[in-house]
Amino acid sequence: MVVKVNQTMHKKVMNYLSDEPALNLFIIADIENFGYETDFQEIWIDQDDAGEIKGILLRYMGNYLPYAKGTINAKGFSEIINKDTTYEMLSGKKEITEQFRPYVKFERTKETYFAELKDDDLLNKNISREGIEQAGIQDVDSLIELKQQIKEFTIRATARQSLEQALKTKTGRTYFMKEGNIVVSCASTTAENSLSAMIVGVCSHPEKRNQGLATRCMEALCQDVLSEGKALCLFYDNPKAGSIYKRLGFKDIGMWSMNFPVHMTGSENDTKQEPLVK
Repeated sequence: MVVKVNQTMHKKVMNYLSDEPALNLFIIADIENFGYETDFQEIWIDQDDAGEIKGILLRYMGNYLPYAKGTINAKGFSEIINKDTTYEMLSGKKEITEQFRPYVKFERTKETYFAELKDDDLLNKNISREGIEQAGIQDVDSLIELKQQIKEFTIRATARQSLEQALKTKTGRTYFMKEGNIVVSCASTTAENSLSAMIVGVCSHPEKRNQGLATRCMEALCQDVLSEGKALCLFYDNPKAGSIYKRLGFKDIGMWSMNFPVHMTGSENDTKQEPLVK
């Protein structure tokens, strides 16, 4: 039976999600940041006769995130999605989103590798932290200037606002290095919550690549987040990129699937997530 969730069920919901904190990064972060009583976010659960949760569906604005530990009640949850005229995207682990195909029409699907880091066993414990700084609001413009020079990144009009918001709310942090007054490398987290965080925006200035600068920022960032008891995850596009992350200890946990409805076209088909790690 599908029921809408309120604050009284918070502990039960979080217990269900906490078994896979990296996979449920976005759901956990949205619940912790916005709760159950806003007009732009809603959460439903599918529960059995004993009241045990069998699946979850979260709506953040027009984006839907489903999760289950096995078979999900795709038919029941699809009835909610199909009634929403503002529906923009269904995203989640591929094995989950594929179960919705008989009930929800998709015009386009984008898939990316999804990897998780749970420990620092393969991270360089002796990495030099000299010159590595943690960003504050005063560094936002310099960070954006660097990212605008990275051809692999798509910088949205809201990028500056999003970065400022992440720093203010502590839902993201950025470690960076400078040469003079110029930021030459950085690594960031996004969607940070009490259990997990996602690595994004790992990059170096085009003239400073292959010097290990971005790796130093990323390793320092990973060590600090892991020391807080959080799991880390990231998206990557191709096996070559994946091999770099796997040397640091990241392990594949599946494919992340972003599915766009028939009524979405062109530039509307942007994901909620920040640019993939490069």
